[in-house]
Amino acid sequence: MKKLLITGGAGFIGSNFIKYMLKKYKEYKVLNLDLLTYAGNLENLQMIEDNPNYIFIKGDISDKKLLRELFNKYDFNYIVNFAAESHVDRSIQNPASFVKTNVLGTQTLLDAAKNHWKKGENKKGYPQYKDDVKFIQISTDEVYGQLDKKGYFKENSHITPSSPYSASKASADIFVSSYYKTYKLPINITRCSNNYGPFQFPEKLIPLIITNALKNKKLPVYGDGMQVRDWLHVKDHCKALDLILHRGKVGEVYNIGGNNEITNLKLIRLILDKMNKSEDLIKHVRDRLNHDQRYAIDNSKITYELNWKPQYKLNEGIGETINWYLNNRGWWEKIRSGQYQSYYEKMYSNR
Repeated sequence: MKKLLITGGAGFIGSNFIKYMLKKYKEYKVLNLDLLTYAGNLENLQMIEDNPNYIFIKGDISDKKLLRELFNKYDFNYIVNFAAESHVDRSIQNPASFVKTNVLGTQTLLDAAKNHWKKGENKKGYPQYKDDVKFIQISTDEVYGQLDKKGYFKENSHITPSSPYSASKASADIFVSSYYKTYKLPINITRCSNNYGPFQFPEKLIPLIITNALKNKKLPVYGDGMQVRDWLHVKDHCKALDLILHRGKVGEVYNIGGNNEITNLKLIRLILDKMNKSEDLIKHVRDRLNHDQRYAIDNSKITYELNWKPQYKLNEGIGETINWYLNNRGWWEKIRSGQYQSYYEKMYSNR
């Protein structure tokens, strides 16, 4: 039985990926290691809590002792590192927490993998590892910085992050790459565009607009709203990660985009139109500090090497996402009120 360590698996993308993998691979055991900070929500995973191939451990990827115990007990084949502080506004207010989790946490996890998977050295002194092991680092297109009106990010584009969040993710990527170059650790780095879909934390743009509109609250739009983003449905992202985990060439970076470029303002108007809500709800607010104007991803590498391409068009995906939030109002209202953490805080307080 293959054993898969998912870090940050109680978050939006991580929880969707866990459910995807357990459904597709009946012979895989998945351990979810999550510290349950503000964006970690175990209600995202209630439907698989009783799956015999699923284990949850509350813990920090920076905890060397815990990682050593988990590796010794479960002997993981694969690691997919979703664990990260990920909200740009929060990084502007408190960069230190992003360095701790995104940089130091990733480096600690890399060391644990290297030490456990190593089975010897070759004649040149490079480590040799167990068969069929791999470390996947989940990153972001934001590490590339800002694009002009034309062009696309490629895997070899310069890394020029603009925010403390993207700087911390870029630093983590560089550490992951260095462990491949120095220690030959089998890794891949994935850089995705903006994700959306079910179970996304309501402070992110699309669920914020949907849930505010449902309550007829104002919809905050940074600056003129003309920032351009590419949108990737989380289900398409999960399929791409599956392919990279099993077929991606060791040491390579793969960009994952949705081919859905749109300005923030146009996206908000699309959502309002589908919800039959007035554009009078839109309220322009002071722009974010040093707000990148455009991101866009070139998908050609993963398309040609792994035969992947996104299935969701934005119009379809947004409609499906709106319906999910309409049908799961109890889920996001608990989050907005803060009640979502109380049950699990009690559950783990005595452990």
